[in-house]
Amino acid sequence: MHKQRPSYDYEYLFIEQGFTLIAGVDEAGRAPLAGPVSAGAVILDTSAVHSWLGEVRDSKLLSARMRCKLESIIQREAIAWGVGMVSHSEIDSFGIARATRLAMKKAICKLEPQPQAILVDFLRLPEVFLPQQGITHGDNLSFSIACASILAKVARDRLMEEMDEHYPGYGFCHNKGYPTHEHLEALKKRGPCPIHRRSFSPLKPRLDMDL
Repeated sequence: MHKQRPSYDYEYLFIEQGFTLIAGVDEAGRAPLAGPVSAGAVILDTSAVHSWLGEVRDSKLLSARMRCKLESIIQREAIAWGVGMVSHSEIDSFGIARATRLAMKKAICKLEPQPQAILVDFLRLPEVFLPQQGITHGDNLSFSIACASILAKVARDRLMEEMDEHYPGYGFCHNKGYPTHEHLEALKKRGPCPIHRRSFSPLKPRLDMDL
């Protein structure tokens, strides 16, 4: 796993071109078998000194407690932030790649002020007509993308914990819809619930056999 700490290096490349409002964009929840895919978008003030940035990492490298702590700080300190979600049914209709881009576009549209350029973890967004750069391991390299990853993951995790109350027995409060042993065993016993992604393996073969 890429261990480099994030910085403003990529943001500065856009600043050198005359842009001042640069949004970092990242997603959470591409791989789960249930629930939505979410995306975060964050515009940071690169001229400000934020001591808390030293704690920012790719959300997957942080504890749940630290993510929640940083979420509130990011929402308070960022110039703008937004979170977009695309449902399990839309994922089944559009496919996960298109659904992920749509969630990112939704997050960007919620920013006020709107960005002048965007930095995206891994992807490029042809649906967003802004100067942009897709960065491999961007959540490890860019502060803005790392902050976006934190907002996306915390928002989605919180929703999946709520879904655990509506659809108990799958362990959503623990696995957040990811294909853990607990989740797969529950699927074998119970079958899918309303928020499962029917187009994802192993759900799709199960549905095919039932036809």
